[in-house]
Amino acid sequence: MKKTTEPSVPIEESPAVRIALAVETLGETEVVERSVALLGGLNAGEEFLLTVGGKHAQGILDGAPPLYWPELWGARALLHVWNDSASYAVRAGLGNQAWRVREMCLRVIAERRLGHPELVAELLTDEVARVRATAARTLGVIGEANQLDAVRSLLKDPDMDVRRQVGTALAALRERLESTGE
Repeated sequence: MKKTTEPSVPIEESPAVRIALAVETLGETEVVERSVALLGGLNAGEEFLLTVGGKHAQGILDGAPPLYWPELWGARALLHVWNDSASYAVRAGLGNQAWRVREMCLRVIAERRLGHPELVAELLTDEVARVRATAARTLGVIGEANQLDAVRSLLKDPDMDVRRQVGTALAALRERLESTGE
């Protein structure tokens, strides 16, 4: 029988609450560094894994295969805590083999308005519909005029959810470009 780690973090709480508590305890810089480590596939400690992964992380500590979950949780933590030292890791995460990690890195780019629209535009052709949709939404936030045609091309995407997201993304991108005079 596997030994269950007794967490000192409230693993039933939301990621936002758990990350806020970690920042209070460890400091913002340390939480960002450990999140980046996880995103990069490194070990950031069992306690931190529980902090970012909550009750689901306990399964990994009890022996379930980690797959891509720690990387995903590291990226997700960056929605709640940030400093610019994480930028490179988030950009690198766009090339992760796990689609959920790519999708989460796109969400972080949009949330943090990191730029790099050319890298985001590459994911408009991702094999996974959710990644394509999130790439379009992200370009709605950070895209430039030269990405309009690439986003518009997804109006013919075979996935209906992608097409819906593209309409919203195009409206946001046009509005943003008009307000900035581009």
